[in-house]
Amino acid sequence: MIMAKKHQIMKEKLKKQAKADVVKYLELAKESFKQDHKKSNLYVHKARLLAMKHNIRLPKEMKRTFCKHCYSYLVPGVNCRVRTREGKLIYYCLECKEYIRIPIGTRA
Repeated sequence: MIMAKKHQIMKEKLKKQAKADVVKYLELAKESFKQDHKKSNLYVHKARLLAMKHNIRLPKEMKRTFCKHCYSYLVPGVNCRVRTREGKLIYYCLECKEYIRIPIGTRA
């Protein structure tokens, strides 16, 4: 019983550290985008792999920073277009030519 609790505590610590690392990778992607797009995309790839490995859900602000199809870091006006249409926010990735549609709902 004691070993199970220790294992669970260690797992929680690893998950917290992994979440901090995912945030760090996405910040590095933002900083390195100006110099090198490929390096920025590599940081996004590493962040995604780490989040999937530890089963971490990303907040919507983080999810919208990269393309769901090619996993490249998105900067509106540089490599993606952002439009609104029929109650949806539409991101168009200029690298893979795919759309990401996000509903804009008003919750009461």
